[in-house]
Amino acid sequence: MDLIGLLKSQFLCHLIFCYVFIASGLIVNTVQLFSLILWPINKQLFRKLNCRLSYCISSQLVMLLEWWSGTECVIHTDPQAYPRFGKENAIVVLNHKFEIDFLCGWSLAERFGVLGGSKVLAKKELAYVPIIGWMWYFTEMVFCTRKWEQDRKTVSRSLLHLRDYPEKYFVLPDSLRGHAVHGEEAPDQHAGGPGQGAAQPQAPPAAAHQGLRSHCEESEKCRNNENPTLLGVLNGKKYHADLYVRRIPLEDVPEDEEECAAWLHRLYQEKDAFQEQYYRTGTFPETPMVPPRRPWTLLNWLLWASLLLYPFFRFLISMVSSGSSLTLASFVLVFFVASVGVRWMIGVTEIDKGSAYGDGDSRQKHDN
Repeated sequence: MDLIGLLKSQFLCHLIFCYVFIASGLIVNTVQLFSLILWPINKQLFRKLNCRLSYCISSQLVMLLEWWSGTECVIHTDPQAYPRFGKENAIVVLNHKFEIDFLCGWSLAERFGVLGGSKVLAKKELAYVPIIGWMWYFTEMVFCTRKWEQDRKTVSRSLLHLRDYPEKYFVLPDSLRGHAVHGEEAPDQHAGGPGQGAAQPQAPPAAAHQGLRSHCEESEKCRNNENPTLLGVLNGKKYHADLYVRRIPLEDVPEDEEECAAWLHRLYQEKDAFQEQYYRTGTFPETPMVPPRRPWTLLNWLLWASLLLYPFFRFLISMVSSGSSLTLASFVLVFFVASVGVRWMIGVTEIDKGSAYGDGDSRQKHDN
C-alpha cells in the first residue's frame, strides 16, 4: 500500500469526513425544515431551494466516490442517445447488484447536471434515516412498503405530483437485488427460469408515464470480480464500474398494465443476457464513454470543510489545553457514537440487508 492509500485508510480522515457530513447534513436538514413555510406560498420555489440543499448533502458522497476513491464509471451506450442524457426526465430501471449502485447512479446524475433533482423509489424505512432520509423527505422522494397493493396508489400519487417539477430528474427505483418483485419471494432467481410466471415483475403505474420522456435501462458490473462497498470507498479504494445504459422512448413502453408487466419481464431477461455477456467477454455492447467529471462536488465539500473544521479544531485544542479528563472522555465518546452512527447509515444500504432474490443462482453459476 502506498503512502496516500495508507493515509486514506486512517481513522482520522474518516472522522473528518464523518464530522463534515453529519454537521453539514444537520444544518441542511434544519434549513429544509424552515423552508416548509414556502410550500403554501410558492411550491416551485420550495422545490428549487430543496434541490440545491439536497445537492449539498448528496454531492459529498459523490465526492468520496469520484475524488477520494477515484472510482471510474464507464457507460456503454448509443452515441446518438448520449446527448439526451440529463436533458429529459426519465425512470432508470437499475439492476441492484452492489452496495455502490446508487453512488454510481448519483455520479452519472452529477456529471449530467441532474443530481439535485434525482429521485428514488426507496423502502419506507429509509425515510427515518437521519440526514439522507430526511433530505429525501423534503425533496419528495417516493417511499414504498414493497407490497404492491399498498404501493400502487402511493407511487401513482407521488409521480403525479412530480409532473410539474421545475428541475430535470431521474427516478431510480430502489430495486431488489437481481429483479424487483415488490416484496414477493420468487421461486426462481433468474428471469426466464422455471418459475418465470410467478416471478413476473409488476408494471409501473400509468402515472409514471406522465411528465416523463424516456425510460433508461441500466446494468452495472465491476471489473476483476470486485465486490465494491461503501466502506471500501471511504477507505479510498479505487473501483472500476462498467455501466450499460440504454435509452427507451416511452412510446415503446406499453400502457396496458399486463402488457407493460410482460415488457418489463422481457427487459430483465435482456439485462440477464447482458450480464452473462459481460462475464464471458468483459465488456458490454455499444460504445464506451466517460462523462467528464465536474469540480462542483469537490468545491462543495471544501466549502463545508472550511466552514466547519476551523471551529472544530479550535474547540478541540481548547479542550486538550484544559486538561480535564472528563471533558476529553466525553469528547471521545461523542465522536465514537458519531462514527458508529455513520457506519449504521452505511449498513442500511448493504446488499445483504435486502432480498436475496436474484443472487443465489447467479453466485452459484459463476462460482462453478
